[in-house]
Amino acid sequence: MKASLQLKIGHQLTMTPQLQQAIRLLQLSSLELHQEIQQNLYDNPLLELSEESENPPERVEGTQGSQSAEPKAQGEPVEHEPIDNATRDLNGEDWENKIPQDLPVDANWDDIYQPSSGAKTLGPETRDFDSVHSVTASLQDHLLWQLNLTPLSATDNLIGENIIDGIDTSGMLTVPVEEIWASLDDEIELDEVVAVLHRIQQFDPPGVGATNLSECLLIQLNQFSSDTTLWNEAKQLVSNHLELIGQRDYRRLEKVTGYTQEVLERAIQLIQTLSPHPGEAINSDDTEYVVPDARVTKVDDHWQVFLNQDITPRLNINQQYAKMIRRADSSQDNTFLKSHLQEAKWFLRSIESRNDTLLRVSSCIVDLQQGFLAQGPEAMRPMVLADIAERLELHESTISRVTTQKYLDTPQGVFELKYFFSSHVSTASGGECSSTAIRAILKKMISAENSAKPLSDSKLTTLFQDMGIQVARRTVAKYREGMGIPSSSERKRYKPHA
Repeated sequence: MKASLQLKIGHQLTMTPQLQQAIRLLQLSSLELHQEIQQNLYDNPLLELSEESENPPERVEGTQGSQSAEPKAQGEPVEHEPIDNATRDLNGEDWENKIPQDLPVDANWDDIYQPSSGAKTLGPETRDFDSVHSVTASLQDHLLWQLNLTPLSATDNLIGENIIDGIDTSGMLTVPVEEIWASLDDEIELDEVVAVLHRIQQFDPPGVGATNLSECLLIQLNQFSSDTTLWNEAKQLVSNHLELIGQRDYRRLEKVTGYTQEVLERAIQLIQTLSPHPGEAINSDDTEYVVPDARVTKVDDHWQVFLNQDITPRLNINQQYAKMIRRADSSQDNTFLKSHLQEAKWFLRSIESRNDTLLRVSSCIVDLQQGFLAQGPEAMRPMVLADIAERLELHESTISRVTTQKYLDTPQGVFELKYFFSSHVSTASGGECSSTAIRAILKKMISAENSAKPLSDSKLTTLFQDMGIQVARRTVAKYREGMGIPSSSERKRYKPHA
């Protein structure tokens, strides 16, 4: 085969490093962005936190139909203080001409900018102190703590540790007692293992260490006073008729137990106060708090969107270091300052672009979902990513990134921006109804139903059709199951005799 040279002309889309960074920052949540900013403050000496006391910035806002003196049009970029002002007057030298505004399109951002990925990039000596030294109160830790406080022999303590190892996060003992006994020394009797298990079943939370649901509920009932009303009846139901209670077959319960309607109803109410998963009371997961990225308020009868400036530290370029940069100086120190200055400017511009895009998208969503803000989920209108992308002349992928893990504080509560997007269902009048609105109406119908005669999926479908909403029965069932609402037979409550 003969080697030859060929010349071809083609088009290839390549992102600049600045665009790569802007896209990556756009999809970060507020917490991840804060961590990214902190890491850049550590890595780049040209970046610094601005002093709040010096020239406090005006509140960044976007308006929807506002009658203020200078309203911002939909999609108009938000005006910020130009970043270049921070480096405009430096010893009167035009050194900025020596710093390229853009890198070649075939460059890789990772070659210029090394982002931090949190604890993954940190060495053992720089790991977060709180994450290393925090105390995790898991269920097993809680039970071992109680075991150590219980006066037991060394053998019983060993048995207790093996039993606790077999208890899952819900508080149930998943390993048979015989298997635990077989894993211990031959000198230990099975009765000893059972005795220690009974001791552990008296630990907190009540019901822990049970081998099945019936035993779990009985353990909790046994911790009630014997004077509790209908205590014996509740124990009888839990021991022998738990399956019928789960099926809500109250007529059959009356026949097999001989209890009256009132006795059954009050005994079941007592049983419903118990926990089928006692281990969930000991939650080892850290509490997560949602901080809204933007807020919407009504000002002069018009909805206005404001970015939450409190969650993002305000950054400036360090003037002291910037003034040390000298033109036509190729020394190592000067090159270091120049490169970090450009990185700082790129980073600030990327944050500004992120805030501007977030504000524009939030404002557009508010403009389209004003009915939801005033009336709640039932007034939600159908909306997809393409609707916002078309209005703002952005790509759908950009809308998807900016609405992920971004939250909006509304009069109806705090919602992720993705919550406002939903599919549509046709109506009898030829219009469209949001699937979110259908779920809200469905939940309202079920909450107002007669508990003795709950609405079936077919009946709910008929009610929707009476409202002019064309929805299939299987769609109603899908929405109901998605909201965790049981079927009509499982929702049925005890019906009094006529």
